[in-house]
Amino acid sequence: MKHRIVLSAAALVGALLAGAGLVAPAALAVGGKAGTFDVADAMARGRYVVSIGGCNDCHTAGFAMSNGRVAEQDWLAGDALGWQGPWGTTYAPNLRAYFQAIDEDGWIQAARTREFRPPMPTPSMRAMSEDDLRAIYRYVRSLGPKGEPAPAYAAPGQQVAGPVVRFPAPPR
Repeated sequence: MKHRIVLSAAALVGALLAGAGLVAPAALAVGGKAGTFDVADAMARGRYVVSIGGCNDCHTAGFAMSNGRVAEQDWLAGDALGWQGPWGTTYAPNLRAYFQAIDEDGWIQAARTREFRPPMPTPSMRAMSEDDLRAIYRYVRSLGPKGEPAPAYAAPGQQVAGPVVRFPAPPR
């Protein structure tokens, strides 16, 4: 009886979360077969994941500083704002150009294996389901090419032009 109550409660919570749009629809759920969902659903899911994942905060110029008031047509075109810390200075690349130059499986491979410099939240990206990564790819590709390449990485101590956000060294 106790197990039935727990399972019933779990099913109820799952139904409530799904109804509120807080969990992936079954076609996009973790463990589903990649590529089996409708393209329109994948792009809607990709837009959602990009939005909640904070991708625009760094990869869209002015997004964080304007409280998200950047037109969607301008999203993910990279930024010249540098992120400087003990690792050097990194720049959020133009994802729209990047995704035009790589195929979907190449993106999945990069998302799973590449070591990105800070402040890229690599552990968060690696925790995403394959379906979410594919949805991101399809959404960003649907935006089409736009913008210029971000400035190149600068090693620690190398002077850079333009504004930077400075991170302190980690505590010892």
